[in-house]
Amino acid sequence: MRVYISVDMEGVAGVVHGDQTRRGQPEFAEACRLMTAEANAAVLGAFDAGASAVLVNDSHGDMRNLAIEQLDPRVEVITGNLKPLSMAEGVDVGRFDVAMFVGYHGGAGTTAAILDHTYRAVVVYELRVNGRAVNEAALNAMVLGTHGIPVGLVTGDASTCAQCREVLGDVETVVVKWAIGRLAARTIHPSEARRQIREAAAKVVREAGRWRPFEVTTPVRLELDLVTTAITDAAATLPGAVRTGPRSVSYAADDAGSAFRAMLALVRLGGTAA
Repeated sequence: MRVYISVDMEGVAGVVHGDQTRRGQPEFAEACRLMTAEANAAVLGAFDAGASAVLVNDSHGDMRNLAIEQLDPRVEVITGNLKPLSMAEGVDVGRFDVAMFVGYHGGAGTTAAILDHTYRAVVVYELRVNGRAVNEAALNAMVLGTHGIPVGLVTGDASTCAQCREVLGDVETVVVKWAIGRLAARTIHPSEARRQIREAAAKVVREAGRWRPFEVTTPVRLELDLVTTAITDAAATLPGAVRTGPRSVSYAADDAGSAFRAMLALVRLGGTAA
């Protein structure tokens, strides 16, 4: 039983403000510690239930946030950026039976979601796949689905978990906080969050046969509404991208994997003008 875990920071218990998530800020080190502890809770739950191997992908910001030595020594870790598959890096190496998304957040524009954004807050206003607005969990699940890997667990705030159940379908969730606004939340204690995540991760591994890969209809149509016209100028230079408005571009891909890579390219190109 091989388990894949992608770990973000905004959805971790106790994290509510951008200053906590940015390197160089006074609260960043503590947020990294909290992020690492929740990641390790999922790791321990997976091993509790009989996982034979666990790969953890650091998926926040510059992707060098996890205190690797604090993780269970049985894991392997992907750290650093730029990675070809970003938050889903590593899914194309080996066969995984189930995936878990820990510390995830709502997509750009989600009401009552802590630090809502989709890949880059300064670039993306909304991102749609086949006409439906999606968050990072759905985008990452989409690329996992091309490798036959189902997502069994998502943890984060209440709005994020509800959003993921709506889009991904049958998925286990752990709500660690309830957003009051974008920058405030009522949160459970970090130790309680870790207890619940460990239990949920064990359940997901024990019930591995229950989960199904997330699949989207092909061909895949991406639509990105961007924050400024300058960002759109830059994104529209990607071959195959079609400018559909002053601040919007679209892209048609034959399959979900190609759509995901195109999404990353569009966001990264747009970021040069952010």
